[in-house]
Amino acid sequence: MSRTYGGRRKSRRPKKTGESKTVDEIVRELRKNISPASNYRERSLSIHGLICAKCGREFNNNNRHLLTVHHKDGNHRNNPPDGSNWENLCVYCHEDEHSRELLGDYLSGKEGDGTSP
Repeated sequence: MSRTYGGRRKSRRPKKTGESKTVDEIVRELRKNISPASNYRERSLSIHGLICAKCGREFNNNNRHLLTVHHKDGNHRNNPPDGSNWENLCVYCHEDEHSRELLGDYLSGKEGDGTSP
């Protein structure tokens, strides 16, 4: 199906790139090439289970998207294979965890860059 825009016809089909691949094909290839190390969320969920480490709420496959991975040391690049730097937190507890850090920094007079005013 196509539509007319300013006298030109536009197709809803994905465009081909210079290599004769559609955008969908390129995205599919890129997803295949994602390293297993970058998928720490799935590893954390399998190690620690579908439960929030803070409030204890249990999750299932229907609502597991509400469960996030919190890096205990704050370094998102520190992803040990044993999961020792991760804890699974629901989105509410994860937000609370980071809000407490911001509030603590504000009350202690620290600014976002770690310096005092």
